[in-house]
Amino acid sequence: MAHYLSDEELTRTAPAEVAAFASPVPTQIVSNGEFVPLPQTREQQRVEARIKEMADGLGPRHGMDRRRFLASSAGMAAAFLAMNEVFGPLFDVSPAEAQTPGVATQRAGALSKQFVIDVQTHFVRDDFNQAGLLDLAKYAKNNSWNPGLWGEDTLARYKFENYLKEIFVDSDTKVALLSGAPFDDPTWDLLTNDQIAMARASINKISGSRRLLAHSVITPKRAGWMDEVDRCIATVKPDSWKGYTIGDPLFPSKQQSYWRLDDDKLMYPFYEKISKAGINTICIHKGLLPADYEKSWPGVWEYNTVWDVGKAAKDWPKINFVIYHAALRPFLEKPDEAMAEFDRTGRMQWATDLAEIPAKFGVKNVYGEVGTAFANSAVANPRFAAAFMGTLMRGLGTDRVLWGTDSVWYGSPQWQIEAMRRLEIPADMQKKHGFAPLGAADGPVKTALFTRNAARLYHIDVKTAQGAIPGDRVGAIKAEYVRLGGLRSNIRYGYVHRVSA
Repeated sequence: MAHYLSDEELTRTAPAEVAAFASPVPTQIVSNGEFVPLPQTREQQRVEARIKEMADGLGPRHGMDRRRFLASSAGMAAAFLAMNEVFGPLFDVSPAEAQTPGVATQRAGALSKQFVIDVQTHFVRDDFNQAGLLDLAKYAKNNSWNPGLWGEDTLARYKFENYLKEIFVDSDTKVALLSGAPFDDPTWDLLTNDQIAMARASINKISGSRRLLAHSVITPKRAGWMDEVDRCIATVKPDSWKGYTIGDPLFPSKQQSYWRLDDDKLMYPFYEKISKAGINTICIHKGLLPADYEKSWPGVWEYNTVWDVGKAAKDWPKINFVIYHAALRPFLEKPDEAMAEFDRTGRMQWATDLAEIPAKFGVKNVYGEVGTAFANSAVANPRFAAAFMGTLMRGLGTDRVLWGTDSVWYGSPQWQIEAMRRLEIPADMQKKHGFAPLGAADGPVKTALFTRNAARLYHIDVKTAQGAIPGDRVGAIKAEYVRLGGLRSNIRYGYVHRVSA
């Protein structure tokens, strides 16, 4: 995905793949280019220092240098131990996993069979040529930050081949949903609907199993958009639909391309059409606006709230409405501020509104997806991540929350998978807010999140797939990669806040 940062904003950022510490878990916010990342907090600095200290001290016990230790299962465990030391005991991890050779590897091996379905992933098309994405990488090489930096003249790191490696080889993801996004200027589109479908066909042909699912992006209010829906139903055959009620997701739309889910004249004919076609899941980007959204997005920001979800869901009970990012609004302010608001009010902007829809409207067809919202909160304030998951599970139900990572921007999604596997809602928070525990990594709640809920929406027979996928061609590639000593790179793609000289 290309960046949309101004020249002035770029002076405050650095390439994540160069400037960020290659920790198993990011130790600062990584931006995908849609927003200026926050500076590293004192707590994140402490986590990073402790991870480095443990890597240098424990690596020799495993016969590894720092880099190999950090790319190992033991290094992943060390990162969560460091986070627990700084943020409190939020992650289920034992010292033995980091200290004793074989313990973390045994746990990782057992969980590697978990059938993880990621319902939000991205890469860019082969002919995507917005060279702005490369500017920071070129600067890094030319100014001696990283003279050996690979790929400063290519977008390959954001394209098909690297996507395949990061998603299916370097993580436990078994099935992924490939998404896209619309823009007022179509030259910025990441992938066309046909290209998304072609990627699905290619990966599924390579693997010999159903590894990839595909969106078709809808553009209500754009001329001929329903003709494109008809074409997609007939020829593209998407697994579900993707839309942005905000219109252009990066700037207030000059073309007024924003719309409402409950617009009976614009959208209800679409729901009738997709219902008859049997492609009745629609995924909608909501949330993720800056703290000054009322000033920055005047007359538009409300289209990114859930104000239109309840009525549409009630009127169309056979349509599944999946709200991406679970509509979480706060993501560009200091993490402690959002946590303080939750501690004070028991609410988090827009995500709580989403969680309350089933009770208010008497519906069971509204879902929350956690991509980016979980990733950034888990890095910045894990306690907020726990409150976020508790809010969704309590309101939507454990069978209506979906796993998504918004990768490949955060590199391999494995660290997010591990963070969710290990995360638990603190006992005091459970008692105060009526949250149920998340439980074990392979317990019923997290199995629903990682596997069962998406499998139901996308008609995946998990038992059959679990038999086919480990032995497919992608599974064989991964097995050979591991046998030859392949390790996660821990590279993130995008931007981090520049440290002042």
